[in-house]
Amino acid sequence: MTLEKHDLHHEFPEYHDEIHHLKMNDSHFSRLFTEYHEVDQEVHRIEQGVENTSDEYLETKKKERLLLKDKLLVIIKKSKETA
Repeated sequence: MTLEKHDLHHEFPEYHDEIHHLKMNDSHFSRLFTEYHEVDQEVHRIEQGVENTSDEYLETKKKERLLLKDKLLVIIKKSKETA
């Protein structure tokens, strides 16, 4: 099974520069970005079979990842509007 990449640069390639700028200059964005990356890595390990867990736990982590991605996208779009 081929697993999709869900890191922000793959999810939003059109915002590559904004993501980089915000990571370097916005501590709130940077914290959320780090949290997103950690959750994404955990989901990826579970999907690869490196870690065993329940389906419910995996679904919870996927929802957490989606919520973080939504929050990050709001910040990215606001940053783009004010630039």
